Amino acid sequence: MLPFKLVYSEHYYLPIRAHVFPAEKYQRVHKRLMEMGVAEAADFLTPQPASDQDILLVHTPQYVQKLKTGTLSPREELEMEIPFSPELVRAFWLAAGGSILAAEHALQDRVAFNIGGGFHHAFPDHGEGFCMIHDVAVAIRRMQRDGKVVRAMTVDCDVHQGNGTAAIFAGTRVPGGPLPSTSASVLNPAATVRSGHAGDVFTISLHQENNYPASKPPSSIDVNLPDGIGDDDYLVWLDNALSSGLRQFEPELICYIAGADPYREDQLGGLALSIEGLKRRDELVFRVALARDIPVMVTYAGGYARRVEDTVTIHCNTVISAKEVFGR
Repeated sequence: MLPFKLVYSEHYYLPIRAHVFPAEKYQRVHKRLMEMGVAEAADFLTPQPASDQDILLVHTPQYVQKLKTGTLSPREELEMEIPFSPELVRAFWLAAGGSILAAEHALQDRVAFNIGGGFHHAFPDHGEGFCMIHDVAVAIRRMQRDGKVVRAMTVDCDVHQGNGTAAIFAGTRVPGGPLPSTSASVLNPAATVRSGHAGDVFTISLHQENNYPASKPPSSIDVNLPDGIGDDDYLVWLDNALSSGLRQFEPELICYIAGADPYREDQLGGLALSIEGLKRRDELVFRVALARDIPVMVTYAGGYARRVEDTVTIHCNTVISAKEVFGR
């Protein structure tokens, strides 16, 4: 049995027909973890959908009403880049409920997973980039509303910048200058830290600069990576970002968005990480969190490998990494 819980539902499947987003990956991850003996049935928790009140902690009443009544404009649906349906709304409400449940269990067990979620391109008043509802933000605001945490940090390792996350938590500012660097040639421009007043959520995004979204609202720390960066340089910049962020902010919960799309064979990415390098990435995040005794809630986010099985392997390795780090 794992020393932590995995939140999963067969209804995480997104009804989006033929699409670059592999909607079946959640089922495949669940099946693979069971077949490998990494997890057993007792390790999984079944979520309930988030309530409308939970969703409204992040999203505007007007947007929620449009989703519940199916009255998005053609432009709004086009911007979301997935075909609207009532079934899709239910799947996103369920994913948000899964992230709430995973956050609750992370606070109990030091780490917990939502085998889904990570929809970091959703804004308060609209969806973007395959994302309708920002489940991670909903989970954070629910934990804060319930008095379980005051301060949270998002660590986003998807290949695409977490623009929705940055916009939702734009009130968080930190003092300081540029992120410490080990090589001036690695980033151009260098990663940046914003200045201003303190907030309750600190956002870190490590992403390919020349990729979606075209407009990138500033996170607390943005690491703008050049095309083709590989394992070793990526891990240096992740370590720098974590060190810089944790010097300036003391979170009571880390929400780790473990995207599979920095992989070198991803169809929507332009970085060059190997499967092993991505596992080392996960291990680094978990080791830092364990050393500082900060609970971690994990969601999966993107992954568009030419072979879906590679995406499944990357996602399963995140669970394996947590087992290796937290199971000691």
